[in-house]
Amino acid sequence: MASLDVEALTVRFGERAVLDAVDLSVAERETVCVLGPSGGGKSTLLRAVAGLQAADAGRVRVAGRDQAGIPVHRRDLGLMFQDHQLFPQRDVAGNVAFGLRMRGASRARAAARVAELLELVGLPGAGRRAVASLSGGEQQRVALARALAPEPRLLMLDEPLGQLDRGLRERLVVELRELFDRLGTTVLAVTHDQGEAFALAHRVAVMRDGRIAQSGTPSEVWQRPASAFVARFLGFDNLVPGTVRAGTPAVVRTAWGELPVPDGTPAGPCTLLVRPTGVGLDGGDGLRARVVSRTFRGDHVAVLLDVEGAPRLEAACSLRRAPDVGDAVRVTFDAAELVRLPPDA
Repeated sequence: MASLDVEALTVRFGERAVLDAVDLSVAERETVCVLGPSGGGKSTLLRAVAGLQAADAGRVRVAGRDQAGIPVHRRDLGLMFQDHQLFPQRDVAGNVAFGLRMRGASRARAAARVAELLELVGLPGAGRRAVASLSGGEQQRVALARALAPEPRLLMLDEPLGQLDRGLRERLVVELRELFDRLGTTVLAVTHDQGEAFALAHRVAVMRDGRIAQSGTPSEVWQRPASAFVARFLGFDNLVPGTVRAGTPAVVRTAWGELPVPDGTPAGPCTLLVRPTGVGLDGGDGLRARVVSRTFRGDHVAVLLDVEGAPRLEAACSLRRAPDVGDAVRVTFDAAELVRLPPDA
């Protein structure tokens, strides 16, 4: 296994910087997922690291070695793409053994490695099956086995589960995390699905317009988004301009009134994130609102609230306690679920 260091990596398409001086590191045995909307530069970053896309500036180092001038087939990388790119004319074993045979492995060594990997990815004895006979999840596993077969120093995944249905994707992402941890694989993956990234990665990096907007553990990024952009990308809509007034207790003035924030929150202009779990419908003297919709989310109900003269609010309620559409409610706020963000640019 090897570490990866990306330093000030820049790729331009005409006048547009698709990657704009990106810095990113992946430690040995670590899985890092790069998140972001379409067009943010995720796949270009992966292709530039692999050598499939020329860089205009910056450098890529694997295990401390600069990759400039090293062709793709000599970089000792495992690549796995969204559409799998399996060879339809080869059976499962032929697909998995492809990289091994290209590197001169003997038939016996290749056969032993193929059997080992098919067992590892949950397809024992599938070597003679035709690719066309496989389900989407099985093709995903074959593509992964093929990428792992030559024992690459760095495994790179481009939207690896994007074509699978939700249930299968959720099962496979757990299996992949366990597999990579067991093998000690160094992984750089890109995806637009934050649930997938948070389940798979030790660290995530959120990209915006060719730059890293935030990097950290899944818990850090979820609990403390660095900006309104990151918060919106993660699915938080309760965002409003505000001004924090320091003191005890500290409060923030917003269109929803003066809301409590944790003591020690820096004073001044901000964007306030209110997590839906921090919006209580407890009655009393709270903010007046009316329920305009209810959306079942499995483990809770998302309740959308209309607040006169202010942006709408989303609250997360248990199914048993969720009010009905049209109900008048009083809203309270939990300071622990309010996050001060920089003013929205």
